[in-house]
Amino acid sequence: MSAALASHLARIGRDARAAVAVEIVDAKGSTPRAEDAIMLVDLAEVSGTIGGGHLEYHAIDIARTMIEAGARARRETIPLGPMMGQCCGGQVILAFATIDDATARRLHERLAEEAARMRDIFAFGLGHTGRAFARVMAGMPFRTTMIDDRPEAFADLPENARARHCEDPEDALADARPGSAFVIFTHSHSLDYRLADRALRRGDAAYVGMIGSATKRARFASWFSRRGGPPERLARLVCPIGGEGARDKRPEIIALLAAAEIARVFAGAAEPLLPRSRGGGVKRGETEGEALLRNDPPQSPTTALRAVPLPR
Repeated sequence: MSAALASHLARIGRDARAAVAVEIVDAKGSTPRAEDAIMLVDLAEVSGTIGGGHLEYHAIDIARTMIEAGARARRETIPLGPMMGQCCGGQVILAFATIDDATARRLHERLAEEAARMRDIFAFGLGHTGRAFARVMAGMPFRTTMIDDRPEAFADLPENARARHCEDPEDALADARPGSAFVIFTHSHSLDYRLADRALRRGDAAYVGMIGSATKRARFASWFSRRGGPPERLARLVCPIGGEGARDKRPEIIALLAAAEIARVFAGAAEPLLPRSRGGGVKRGETEGEALLRNDPPQSPTTALRAVPLPR
């Protein structure tokens, strides 16, 4: 259940509003939402969604008619075809229930269960990309924690952003649940490396992404391999974040693309799109970092030789 639903439910109770909960209790064939969809309707406000379109407008009309008539409960079987002005082709059964004390308790319990199941994202760094990421994630159904070692970095974050100041951001990695996502865009290459190393070595992350370039990935791969990092863990690193071939490097675009990568992984749609080198795979006897430098060489000798302080 989203934050919007929770806030609406609280207002219904506080203001003693007459309201109806609309839930999809069965879905067959192609439907815009599944059985977990819920919508709250009163005479002035609607929150949540059961799929939009004519289906949702029809459900809102039924709910408000129930409120005006004082009806308690109702079920409707609705085929999503031409008669409904939709082309999904499936069918849903909607349950309508007046929000009394018992229904409110059930919805609050569902809220608590969904909050416990909510997936965690730990985002490290509140520079331009990190702040853009916080804005993108503000409306998403994930628990996103923004982490930085600079106290002043937390000003002007979205109201519902979770913020955590850590003198050593690595501390946040120790608290993360299995299946969390870690996305790294700090002000320090050295800190980026330490965080990526720690996240990859956990072995239970759903996603580990680090802002950068093919050259940064290659340098990290060599560093990680020299420290005994397992190749199969290194293969899980997404770097650059945001997908291969993105030409627009504005922070807002990179943040949006990274959020989409994580959402795809959490939704079970796909593995993250890992970068591919242009010149072939890893040759016998070389590390992934050496292969990446061979296949995607830096643009100039200056870039290749620029010193980046690395953690020891």
